[in-house]
Amino acid sequence: MTTHLAPDGQEPKLPSTLLVTLTGEDRPGVTSTLFDAIAPTGAVVLDLEQVVVRGQLTLAVLLAPGGTAKALRDVVTAVGEELGLAVSVAKGRGDNRRRPTGRAAVVVLGAPLRAHSVAAISRSVAAHGANIDRIRRLSRYPVTTLELDVSGADLDALRRELALVAAKEQVDIAVSPAGLARRGRRLVVMDVDSTLIQDEVIEMLAHHAGREAEVAAVTERAMAGELDFADSLHARVATLAGLDESVLEEVRAAVRLTPGARTLVRTLKRLGFTVALVSGGFIEIVQPIADELGIDHARANRLEVVDGKLTGRVLGAVVDREGKASALREFAEAAGLPLARTVAIGDGANDLDMLATAGLGIAFNAKPVVREQADTAVNVPYLDAVLHLLGITREEIEEADDADGTPTPAPAVEHG
Repeated sequence: MTTHLAPDGQEPKLPSTLLVTLTGEDRPGVTSTLFDAIAPTGAVVLDLEQVVVRGQLTLAVLLAPGGTAKALRDVVTAVGEELGLAVSVAKGRGDNRRRPTGRAAVVVLGAPLRAHSVAAISRSVAAHGANIDRIRRLSRYPVTTLELDVSGADLDALRRELALVAAKEQVDIAVSPAGLARRGRRLVVMDVDSTLIQDEVIEMLAHHAGREAEVAAVTERAMAGELDFADSLHARVATLAGLDESVLEEVRAAVRLTPGARTLVRTLKRLGFTVALVSGGFIEIVQPIADELGIDHARANRLEVVDGKLTGRVLGAVVDREGKASALREFAEAAGLPLARTVAIGDGANDLDMLATAGLGIAFNAKPVVREQADTAVNVPYLDAVLHLLGITREEIEEADDADGTPTPAPAVEHG
């Protein structure tokens, strides 16, 4: 588009443009019919956006007329009549305004996602002085997920403001940098107990020792941040002294993956991401899970076994809060990735350092102290909902599954 020169001291005169919007029932050939009709006029396409919601089309085209604006308007109006679509034409000057800096991706998850929640989020963005430029749906089941493309935002401030909205509206909201920061390879590090799996392994082992209630109480206090993790681990492991090491295999066989865990890991690996597990649990359980799922790294405590019996002690340094964060940094360095391109997922107080170190820290069905300090929280019971926070749609996940023959479960049981 040519900008006409103006005399010195005056703003350049922008050429006239037409914003054409067609709405109505979608069908094959609408876009081609419109542009076949426009082509002979010599119009130049400056912008184009199309969306279909439940079979209803909205097609918006910004054009610089090649001839007169009236001739182009007449052509577009005739196409609308031919296709049975409503047409609006707005005259203006120049291209779209340049989008302000401060671009952010705001992802909203709800089950269900109610209108008053969307209204509250929109009001908060507007009050912040930012603008919602585009919205797209990332999933409709098992949660409804929307991605808002926002400009003019102070990322940290908007994240804080929307965290308050999320708590009040009982939805999950993640605010991340948009643009190139949202694309490319990443490292994703997950906690294991009550994150990748539904169980607490130490409690399963304690059940075999007849000390389940005692150990569960200590675990709860440690995960809530009331007890030093290392001390609590030693106390709990001591109750396992004398158990036969065959119990480890029994517990491993009984472990239940969190709904969506397989889908999450499978999709991350397709994207070329590095995936790691970091656990305050035990490598005897964690490593086989990592091997089964094709996970790249696993870090956890090792139980001491002598003459086929657990001694009630762990070998080496305990993988605690600091140990988890150190592991994340180590894995990022090995992958050649900056910390800004790392994601951490966890639920307990011993995950806090790891969540704070990562570029994006996600509290998954977490304790209140963790939800308050993480960058964002996921409170639905599906681990693959994390994929939507990274901008990946349910349709993209399923298309990839179809391409390599992975069975896609029915919506009611989509927890792969």
